[in-house]
Amino acid sequence: MKLIIEILLMGLVVFIGARLVPGVSIDGYGTAIIAAILIALANATIGFILRILTFPVNFLTLGLVSFIISVLMILLVSNIMSGFHVNGFWAAAFLAIVLAIIKAIFGAIAGTDKD
Repeated sequence: MKLIIEILLMGLVVFIGARLVPGVSIDGYGTAIIAAILIALANATIGFILRILTFPVNFLTLGLVSFIISVLMILLVSNIMSGFHVNGFWAAAFLAIVLAIIKAIFGAIAGTDKD
């Protein structure tokens, strides 16, 4: 049940983020849920591998490479999915920042308890 709630909340975060960031368009809430799942899967698979390969550089840049990898995963999902479109790197970077802020706000409101 917790997983379903997290998926729905992440879909809401993507939907709100797409409405706030210029250069990002999304068809609807259902598309936002699918985009959120695909972004999470891309970050968990391809993003994880890239983070391992770029660890020394990521360490030296204090996590900037990790942020760029997250932006690239958003661009990847935008390219493979219809109904979710991001106009370039800077729109994806701004979307990644907005998603992180909104997710942190939701986490603070809901209270993330570690079981």
